Amino acid sequence: MARYMLDANIFAFYVEERDRLSGDVLAILSDYGNLLYMSSESVKELVWIHRNKKVLAKSWKTQIDMINAIEDEYRISIVPVDANVVKKMSQLEPNTAESHNDPSDLIIIAHSMVMKMPLISSDRKFPFYRNQGLDLITNFVE
Repeated sequence: MARYMLDANIFAFYVEERDRLSGDVLAILSDYGNLLYMSSESVKELVWIHRNKKVLAKSWKTQIDMINAIEDEYRISIVPVDANVVKKMSQLEPNTAESHNDPSDLIIIAHSMVMKMPLISSDRKFPFYRNQGLDLITNFVE
């Protein structure tokens, strides 16, 4: 049994655009032996996107329906951000070379690191954080 932290983009692809997931990532998500987690920061992003851009609106009418589905239908545990995550985030060196300074992304990266589990993401700026201890599974589908 393995544990994985999912970035918001992975959940959105899994729900609406599975062809945007690599075979390896799809296998991880489909294996009921794996434990899947999502930072409350990622869920916050999904709520905001659902509300403002209508992403995932095909699947759920309300944000509450989506949050309930994350936990109940997709068996993903939502874990709250705590002080340890914020402390870890404050220690990360941002990827200034690629102008990456999104505080939500840094919280998600730190959350994965604090919980000592691989983060699955399609964000092309995240590999930078491997040298700071991030265990990252990339989902780069061309």
